[in-house]
Amino acid sequence: MRKNRRSWIIILACLLTLLTSIARADQDEADVLAVADLALELISAEDFVGLTDLMLDTGVAFSASLRDGVYQVRTRTYAEQRAAVVEADFVERGFDPTVLISGPIAAVWYPYDFYEDGEWSHCGVDIFNLVRTNDGWRIASMIWSSEQPPDCRPHPDGRPASPGN
Repeated sequence: MRKNRRSWIIILACLLTLLTSIARADQDEADVLAVADLALELISAEDFVGLTDLMLDTGVAFSASLRDGVYQVRTRTYAEQRAAVVEADFVERGFDPTVLISGPIAAVWYPYDFYEDGEWSHCGVDIFNLVRTNDGWRIASMIWSSEQPPDCRPHPDGRPASPGN
């Protein structure tokens, strides 16, 4: 009887450890995704100072596209991103994210569509690479593709609502 009770205690301890680990992993995933979601909100608000506040000060942003058979890669440093001045109205919406976490690093693969001044511009995938710091998750780098359908998918909800709708 005593041996059986000890086995049950060990099993319960293992289950509690497993449940705690699952809850921590779920919270980490929610925290990482919250940073990516906020980044998209800040881009849509044309708030690049706010966006860079989510980044490491050594962070870098890359865009990659294929236009007329030519691959283009553009790079923006933290300082260049922070100083960006936008004269347009942006709406960037992510959907169907995939979050990967390994200890203090994480990545979010986030298909998106992008509208400029109310007109559909492009779509692609945003990839946010994050690191966990003492202040929480921060973006170390961002890279995105800039494509046209059918090479990428527009948001499944269709066009974004116009202001005032």
